[in-house]
Amino acid sequence: MSNQLKAKARALAVQMTLEEKTSLMVHKSPAVPRLGIPAYNWWNEALHGVARAGTATVFPQSIALAAAFSPALVKRVADAISTEARAKYHAQESEGDRDIYKGLTFWSPNINIFRDPRWGRGHETFGEDPYLTGLLGMAFIKGLQGECRDSLKTAACAKHFAVHSGPENDRHKFNAVVGAYDLWNTYLSAFEDAVKAGVEAVMGAYNRTLGEPCCGSELLLKKILRGKWGFDGHVVSDCWAIKDFHENHRVTQSPAESVALAVKNGCDINCGILFPLAYDAVKAGMLDETRIDEAVTRLLTTRMRLGLLGAPANTAWTNIPYSAVDCAEHAALNLEAAEKSIVLLRNDGVLPFACDNALTAANGAVIKTLSVIGPNADSRAALEGNYSGRASHYSTPLEGIRALAEPAGVRVLYSEGCHLYKDRISPLAEPDDRFAEARIAVKNSDAVVLCLGLDAGIEGEEGDAYAGPDAGGDRNHIELPGRQQALADTVFEAAGNKPVIVISISGGALVVNIPRKPAALIQAFYPGAAGGLALARILFGKVSPSGKLPVTFYRSTACLPDFTDYCMTNRTYRYFKDEPLYPFGFGLGYSRFQLLDLNFDGTGASSYSCSVTIINTGAMKARETAQIYTTLIGQKERWCLCGIAEAELDAGAQARLTIKLGKSAFARYDDDGNICTVLGAHTLYAGFTQPDAYSAKLYGQKPLSMTVRISE
Repeated sequence: MSNQLKAKARALAVQMTLEEKTSLMVHKSPAVPRLGIPAYNWWNEALHGVARAGTATVFPQSIALAAAFSPALVKRVADAISTEARAKYHAQESEGDRDIYKGLTFWSPNINIFRDPRWGRGHETFGEDPYLTGLLGMAFIKGLQGECRDSLKTAACAKHFAVHSGPENDRHKFNAVVGAYDLWNTYLSAFEDAVKAGVEAVMGAYNRTLGEPCCGSELLLKKILRGKWGFDGHVVSDCWAIKDFHENHRVTQSPAESVALAVKNGCDINCGILFPLAYDAVKAGMLDETRIDEAVTRLLTTRMRLGLLGAPANTAWTNIPYSAVDCAEHAALNLEAAEKSIVLLRNDGVLPFACDNALTAANGAVIKTLSVIGPNADSRAALEGNYSGRASHYSTPLEGIRALAEPAGVRVLYSEGCHLYKDRISPLAEPDDRFAEARIAVKNSDAVVLCLGLDAGIEGEEGDAYAGPDAGGDRNHIELPGRQQALADTVFEAAGNKPVIVISISGGALVVNIPRKPAALIQAFYPGAAGGLALARILFGKVSPSGKLPVTFYRSTACLPDFTDYCMTNRTYRYFKDEPLYPFGFGLGYSRFQLLDLNFDGTGASSYSCSVTIINTGAMKARETAQIYTTLIGQKERWCLCGIAEAELDAGAQARLTIKLGKSAFARYDDDGNICTVLGAHTLYAGFTQPDAYSAKLYGQKPLSMTVRISE
């Protein structure tokens, strides 16, 4: 049907005047009443739930979903998001509400590479690895759009194309310079995956890449996206990015020239107000009207694929009731997603707590009073991340712990301890005005849960993040902000030998330097509206933690290259030369697993898989993720992730996993963007971590390995 829809859209486009056509090329598109085209606002967001339009299920932020290492889970979450989106859209349309954030075109997912933990928007992404990002991006796209391109449930948009990950303060004038190897093998790979998955839209980035503004780049939009990859959807500019061409990048002299450059090179719709100037550009001879026809045809085709503008409507989508919004089924999925996204980084044996008539630590200690301390202990903002909707119910760590502990007769004490980034909580008080209260709570407790970290006010998009000395979106450092480090010091001092469990809630990696190692350390990222209950269920052993880090946790800011350097040297697990604090792919659980009998299947030319047996050798039901890495002779990377498979098994159970290997298993892109097999003998690893000695030491187990010879 694709060709029929395109022909129908083209027939509609050619009936319009030039002025009518160019009026449709902005995100707030007006109606064309004489042709039966209603007004439509293209701008909507759905990174981890329908955003900015009232009540919706608030799922874990993207970086948290990535920590689950589960394409199946990501697809289920995206499908639930699109279900709520359809329900909200049809209900709002019946009320005549076609405002911003009310449409069916979602500018998600963000599949940029989280190359540096200081980037404020990194928590919108699926992490630092191109393979994992591509895999999860494709799953998210399929979940949003459904399986049929001509009958879209909603329309997804892969952003920000391309080579975009800060600095936020300079994004309107910054030129990202990158070599061909890194361009193709790091920054573009996930976008090619998105195109292959049938993504309906691609959004250009604010910055320049290799001298060209991304939203008008001949290299990115014409030669690569349309030419090499054959993308047939529409391209949208980032918001007000077109005016940067003349105001900041200074590659054009006027708004009309900026519009002509963007449209000529393949940008179809402007988030902003400038594209109606395409009318003037055509009249001035700067732009051919056939390019306008092409852009409008693409936009009308998308609306028809959504069942709008007289195209056949899919009743499976149009009949979704409003009761699907924020429903019990999605609440259960949200809790599951939060539980699977939480990463246990350290456990000296204190966890899990057994919750009976009192709390009993795994090491046998009885806990009758538990103190919950810290600026993120009772913070809703720390659950959400950015680009969030409004949940009807939130569970902070304090609320989740109380919900499980107090019915068992356990007293829960609470102190905020300190402000998230300021030196006091009460403006008229002295600095550290809650330290004494925190110490008192700790001294009157048998164990401590200390909740530190960030929220989207500290790390986020330019203009949205507002807090602290690093305001502007990005962080200058990866250490704890404000007085949180000092709070950690005073809590550990007051605790003495009592167990202290540290929960870090943040989008990017943080360094928590404390006088002694915590009894347990948990990274929760931004776990969504159900995050507090998920954390409590993990603390109390209702479920085993199973998340894995989708980013490297470095030991200090001093380990990082210059933030503006887009070369991948000494960045991310593939190229980092030193020992990290916690490595990509690492995460513990309460059970133990073993892998046996690794086999490789290379019978299909350029299509490879491996199989391995996984056994739960521990004492409780748990989930674990097998990770496949390869080291290729003569390549720049130490090794690359190229396959994952999750298994949830009862104690003593086993399963045979067959894992399809990704394109990076035995191939790399050349300087022209062609994927080329690397011939010779390579090493294949299967484990629950990376194959390095430090990862194996932290996890307590070495991966399996074998030599694989690729000859064709």
